[in-house]
Amino acid sequence: MNVSRERAATTYSGYIMLLVLVVIAALAVWTLTGGRPDNIGGAVDNAGRMAEFVFFSSLGVLSLLFLLVSCGFFMIQPNQAAVITLFGEYRGSERTEGLRWIWPWMMRKKLSARAHNVHSDRVKINDLRGNPIEIACNVVWRVQDTAQASFDVDDYKEFVSIQIEAGLRTVGARHPYDDFEGEAVTLRGGADVINRELLEELNDRLAVAGIVVDEAGLTHLAYASEIASAMLKRQQADAIIAARAKIVLGAVGMVEDALNKLSTDGIVELDDERRAAMVSNLLVVLCSERETHPVVNAGSLY
Repeated sequence: MNVSRERAATTYSGYIMLLVLVVIAALAVWTLTGGRPDNIGGAVDNAGRMAEFVFFSSLGVLSLLFLLVSCGFFMIQPNQAAVITLFGEYRGSERTEGLRWIWPWMMRKKLSARAHNVHSDRVKINDLRGNPIEIACNVVWRVQDTAQASFDVDDYKEFVSIQIEAGLRTVGARHPYDDFEGEAVTLRGGADVINRELLEELNDRLAVAGIVVDEAGLTHLAYASEIASAMLKRQQADAIIAARAKIVLGAVGMVEDALNKLSTDGIVELDDERRAAMVSNLLVVLCSERETHPVVNAGSLY
């Protein structure tokens, strides 16, 4: 692919050319008022014909110069650029702010170099595990190379929109939506990683058009409607299992500490049967989801 590169165009200060235009207009007025031959329209000799020819020639030249100069002005706003072409040939880009002037037969196409903020549509994709999800993002981009944006792609704004969706699909398919085991970067939990990957992906895709992405991040993430209910139940089940596992592990540690404390301080001597009974009772008390009602045993196990 033939890649274009931006370079500076040769243009002139519009304020100087505006002064030239005023001078031309003043000369034209002076020619009409002071240099007009008195014998125009009457019988004239050779000298009169020559004066008449000089008058109309001067007036024609001044009019042509006035038209030529006045057609070459153009304005450059802050963070704006003008791509200059001559009969289809790229002759450079002008980024100098203010009033500028160039030869009228050279074409000028203005491009905005300001930051553009785009919120993508919600797209449905499959994550790494094949689950259908809905995802959307927000992207801040700007034109960095006006030559590439003008000549290397047909419509750079449409190109940006299509590549944002393509990059979003690519990054979304690399990761699972969620992972309770914590073994992988997820779309829901790894926002920093996902946003950085999306930024790099979009910059790689849009480099061909001279576009640079300053910021990219997910703005919407959800399971698709057809599996949202089922995945909610799965998330709830995984959360319950993870919570119960943590409760059991904590209870076992507490029972172990309690038995070691009783044995070390010599508070009570427990044989294997009593130790097993105490472990069972403590685990029931610590792991139960309902309020416990202990029974005081006034007798003996034996």
